[in-house]
Amino acid sequence: MKQTALNEVHRRMGARMVEFGGWEMPVEYSGIVEEHLAVRTRAGLFDVSHMGEIEVRGPKAFDLLQFLTPNDLSRLQIFQAQYSALMCPNGSAVDDCVIHRRSEDDFFICVNAANTASDFHHIASRNPFHSPAEAEVRDVSEHYSQLALQGPASAAILRKVSDADLDRLKTYWFCKSECCGVPGLLARTGYTGEDGFEFYFAPSESEEVWDALLDAGETFGLVPVGLGARNTLRLEAAYPLYGHELDGDTTLLEANLGWICKLEKGDFIGRDALARQKEHGVQKKLVGFEMAERGVARDGYPVWIDGKQQGRVTSGSYSPYLKKNIGLAYIPTECAGPGRELEIEIRGKRVRARQTPLPFYKRK
Repeated sequence: MKQTALNEVHRRMGARMVEFGGWEMPVEYSGIVEEHLAVRTRAGLFDVSHMGEIEVRGPKAFDLLQFLTPNDLSRLQIFQAQYSALMCPNGSAVDDCVIHRRSEDDFFICVNAANTASDFHHIASRNPFHSPAEAEVRDVSEHYSQLALQGPASAAILRKVSDADLDRLKTYWFCKSECCGVPGLLARTGYTGEDGFEFYFAPSESEEVWDALLDAGETFGLVPVGLGARNTLRLEAAYPLYGHELDGDTTLLEANLGWICKLEKGDFIGRDALARQKEHGVQKKLVGFEMAERGVARDGYPVWIDGKQQGRVTSGSYSPYLKKNIGLAYIPTECAGPGRELEIEIRGKRVRARQTPLPFYKRK
């Protein structure tokens, strides 16, 4: 089982650890609800070193990634990041990812942990530029730890320990920075619906940076946060999770990710399928719902509409900040619409729910 450089630290802090995707990771320290609310109102520190990092470098790196992804890399300036996906011919995603442009021909990609090996193979196997001097693809995950500082107080905390000009570092931009005396890359992206930062740096410095950030944030109410709250936070913000909202049978248009599909940029894997679907319309749609009766919808629960089973829950949970039970589900497009009712089958019983606009939560 894979472990991050901080797993022993997490155990000493009393974290509950679980295995997920071949990794042992902290799920919670003080409790999912408490950690969730800390991120919404103060700040939380996540160890997300299990995430994968892939480099694509060389004169043809841009051409390769422009063909593999649906978003338009030509819009990406140096030190800017972009949410995108690695595509399948049917318009679905191998994985979603964040692409960072370090120079004209140097790209740094953050991918989902469980998909790192398959993502690397997907990029490398579709590389028509066989010389590394033209487009070199490297899995560099072992060279990086990644800590995420998220929440409304995150910038104030980071100002105490980083030399980065945070006033100039806008959302989805990054920079080279020293944080807690350690050099690395500092990105302002996030996966919680709050303002926040990710710091990529050498694994040998993990404990030093972790402790220094917690010390710097103590007066702001910073707490360590596990992957349990990370999941409920991203659900409130309606961010997709691969294996739930995204899979090999679901197109980006069905997943409400048409905004990253730049069909006008030219050819890319999956473009023809997406263009056809855009012309004719999607058959299923990802919708949000909140429970109208008592019950928590869980991943995979059947969705019933007009007496027929017509969909499935992709993600569902109690929302600690909104204090209601919410979820995401795929249903037929003709059944979708805010305010329309549906039923979630919970342990053999159908429980009423109501569709609601997305996202459930959006920071002011």
